[in-house]
Amino acid sequence: MTRFLLAASGVLVLAFLCLPALIVIPMSFSSANSLEFPPPGFSLRWYESFLGDPRWVAALKNSALIALVSSTIALLLGSLAAYGLVRGTFRGRALIEGVFIAPLVVPSVIIAVALYIFFARIGLLGSLPGLIIGHTVLGVPYVVLVMSVAIRSFDHRIEQVALSLGASTTTMFRRVLLPNMLPSVFAAWIFALIASFDEVIVTHFIAGPYDTVPKRMFNELVLQVNPTITAIATLLIALSVVAIGIVVLLLRRGGVKIQSLT
Repeated sequence: MTRFLLAASGVLVLAFLCLPALIVIPMSFSSANSLEFPPPGFSLRWYESFLGDPRWVAALKNSALIALVSSTIALLLGSLAAYGLVRGTFRGRALIEGVFIAPLVVPSVIIAVALYIFFARIGLLGSLPGLIIGHTVLGVPYVVLVMSVAIRSFDHRIEQVALSLGASTTTMFRRVLLPNMLPSVFAAWIFALIASFDEVIVTHFIAGPYDTVPKRMFNELVLQVNPTITAIATLLIALSVVAIGIVVLLLRRGGVKIQSLT
């Protein structure tokens, strides 16, 4: 009976979480002129409205550029940090690891205000480099978390054998560690990419004149309820589902258990 109640509770919670998506997705294919559920007919007009609007296309390009650059930088910095935290034996390691993971715990609005004040003082507020740095800060914790688990599960003795046989540290990284870490590396990069692409609060504070898809969605909802939002939301849901599926496959291939990330 206990297992049945737990399973039933899990199903009900999952259904509650999926309910908005089950409403938004059909509405994105609606032929109505306004938000109406159930849809009176099938139409792709809102997808055409999204792809045919230069403002939305420009926001999509900005989101893609910022996500690609920031996630790549976060991957490089986060992977190095994760290796140092896992293999290092210095004092204060737990404190430093907590600092890296802090952006996952601290409310986004606090990070946004801190970045706003900092960038305003150094002249990066409202600039593309500042926006990329802000998204990198948010992406690094995901990389550190995933790569720390992957590096910790990799046998350290293999690295020691490569070094004892004359391989330099660079050669060991390039020919021993990296090939075994590739699935986790791609998974960490996808996590950082999705985190950047979906970010709205920090972007709203520091983006200035630059529009991203989430920021423009937020502004559109403030001014009016535009049915085009349902089409964009459906595309983002599909992107997130595909990305999570790829991450799960990569982590399983790399031998990393999903439970160990939590």
